[in-house]
Amino acid sequence: MASNGSSAPAGPLIGLTAYCERAAFGVWDVEAVLLPRSYTDMVADAGGVPVLLPPRPEAAAAVDRLDAVLLAGGADIAADRYGTLPHPRAGAPRPDRDATELAVLERAMARGIPVLGVCRGAQLLNVALGGTLAQHLPDVVGHDGHNPRPGVYGTVTVELDPAGRVGALLGASVDAQCHHHQAIDRLADGLLVTGRAGDGTIEAVELADHDFVLGVQWHPEQDDLRLFRALVAAARAR
Repeated sequence: MASNGSSAPAGPLIGLTAYCERAAFGVWDVEAVLLPRSYTDMVADAGGVPVLLPPRPEAAAAVDRLDAVLLAGGADIAADRYGTLPHPRAGAPRPDRDATELAVLERAMARGIPVLGVCRGAQLLNVALGGTLAQHLPDVVGHDGHNPRPGVYGTVTVELDPAGRVGALLGASVDAQCHHHQAIDRLADGLLVTGRAGDGTIEAVELADHDFVLGVQWHPEQDDLRLFRALVAAARAR
């Protein structure tokens, strides 16, 4: 575990990938590096020390000083990253964020540190390993229950494989807070599906040959500390 240079005990350093978006605060309306506070609060409440990683490729170098990485949710991954053209409903690409997070993930896996992907982060894990995405999920499942409307989470019951790590942590099922219009399509080699929604949507994956590389398509930072505790515990155990 990384040291903070003091004699006081400190939790493991958990890197969280952040956004670059235009934001208004105080007297300013500027481009800002940001992340919903729920992520950092969950990491801190689980006993970790949250460290924001801005969407610049140079930030990947910080992984060498971290104990674990959390790939946060957010904008759609560019379709050309998995070899296809963008769907008309796909969001505007964020090439700097895609490049940064792919580099962060590659470095984290090379070091063997724990990784948790949330929503976009689960999709990024699949894309990084050679998989593809369904670019507009309502076209596939015929409903918008995974993303009812902007700024509103849909509650989706996810059935979990009890033999998987997510199932071992959360039980046979979880009522998940979802806000995604994309999802894993063709599964990457090496990934195992350990959770699905009732409509068949892949909601949890894990990497077979790593101790703790997990992705969940929902947003546990909204209401469920358990995956964050598990991430911090895995970081401490290294």
